[in-house]
Formats: sequence, structure tokens, C-alpha cells
Amino acid sequence: MAIGVLRAFGVGATVARGALNWILSDQKSSGLVRTNFRGRQVTLAGGPALAIGATAGAVVGAPGMRAKAAALTAGAVSGAVGFYDDVAGNRPEQQGVRGFAGHLGALRDGQVTTGLVKIAGVGAAGLVASSLLGSGHTGFRRGVDVLLGAGVIAGMANLVNLLDLRPGRAIKAGLVTGVPLAVGPGGGIAAGTLGAAGALLPADLGEDVMLGDSGANALGALLGVALAARTGTAGRLLALTVLASLTAASEKVSFTKVIAETPWLRAADELGRQPVA
Repeated sequence: MAIGVLRAFGVGATVARGALNWILSDQKSSGLVRTNFRGRQVTLAGGPALAIGATAGAVVGAPGMRAKAAALTAGAVSGAVGFYDDVAGNRPEQQGVRGFAGHLGALRDGQVTTGLVKIAGVGAAGLVASSLLGSGHTGFRRGVDVLLGAGVIAGMANLVNLLDLRPGRAIKAGLVTGVPLAVGPGGGIAAGTLGAAGALLPADLGEDVMLGDSGANALGALLGVALAARTGTAGRLLALTVLASLTAASEKVSFTKVIAETPWLRAADELGRQPVA
């Protein structure tokens, strides 16, 4: 079991670094440059690199074909629709729409936003992945478990994305969440995901790359798969309740402000990051 976990971690890290170098070698990668929170030019190449590496590592580490298919679906689809939003969402007509309510409002006006495509894609991927994981029950109880699992996968993807507002923050949150999931039965899914995230953390902290929706959604979705794979009805319900509460709180409270005003959270958040002048 330990060898499998280490193999998944190594595959995730190796593939993520290789994917990053491959993306940066493409002349079109210049179109991925964005301005970060302090006004520096940073590439979004870290996002698809993490999505590819984390998905590969999670698939290698997943126990059984159905779990492998679940990891592949959640990681690949979440990363792909996130990348679409990163690229197409940069267009002027898309930039004014923010939040779930904003995307629904745009839809009522006849505009299908890239953010709405991402939300639908992540939700669908979560439902398919959760169906593949299944549960130990049949009939109605199985249906409940699948829906709860889908909510956990999509909710985790969204929460990690909400945290991706400062260098390294999303990956650090992923590491805190994923390390316990990498220990014990089925830990390979989380281990492969963490391998990719850890390999790109120095570049993220150094503001050489940023994750964007592609990397953050894939990271969160795969951790959601790892969590759903190890929990039953009660565990999934508890996880979904926590995720829904944090997501609702984000509509009212700035996580960045809370972190800045809480000394131990601020210290952890700033660890390894370049100081702000």
C-alpha cells in the first residue's frame, strides 16, 4: 500500500513538472500571461500542468478501475472547463460577471458565460465520478450517496478555487486537506494529487505561475473524489454541509480579510511567499 501511494505521488509530481515545461515551450503560451494581485505578469500555465499531473497521479493511485475512471473524469473535466474559463473568460464581454448569482442572471438575459459552462462542467463531472464510486448501498440509499458525493466533489473544487487569490494559498489548503486522505486505504488518489500540487508549489509561491480555475478546480475535485471514496452517507453529508457553509460564507465575508486579521492564518498564508513591498 505504501509503495502504491509513493508511486502515485511520484507520478503526479513528475507529470506536473513535465507538463509545465511542455506548455511553456509552446509559443502560444504567451497568451496565458495574466496580472496577479500585486501587478506582476504571471503565466497561467501552472493550472493545466497541475490538472494533468494531478489527474495522472490520482489515476495511478486509485484502487480499481471504477475509482480510476472517477479520478480521470473529475480531474480531466474540471481542469478542462476551468482552463476554458481562464482563457475565454478573459474576454471583455465576460469579465463583468462574477459569482453564481451573476452567471444565472446573465443566463436569464440570454448570455451563456464561461463561468456557467465551468460550473455545469464541474457539476456533471462530479456526478459521473460519484456514480462510478458508488456506495455500499442499493436503490434509494445509493442514489442519495451518489448525490452527496457529487456535491462533495463539486463543492471541494469550488472552495479551492475561491481560495486561489494569493500565491500558494490554494495548494497549501489542498495539502492540509489531502495529507490525511493520503493515509490509509485508498490514499493513492490523494497522494497523486498532492504530488502534482507539491511539485508546483515553489513556482506558485515564487509567482512564476498561477493556478487559475484550471488548476484550482482540478485540485479540489480530485481531493473531493478522494474524500467521497473514503466516506459513507454520514461522512459525505458532513463534508457537504461544511463545504456549503464555507461557500455561503464567502458570499458575505472576504476570506482574504479573515486570513489577514487572524495572526496564525496570516503566518501560514504568507509562509514561503515573497514579501509585499
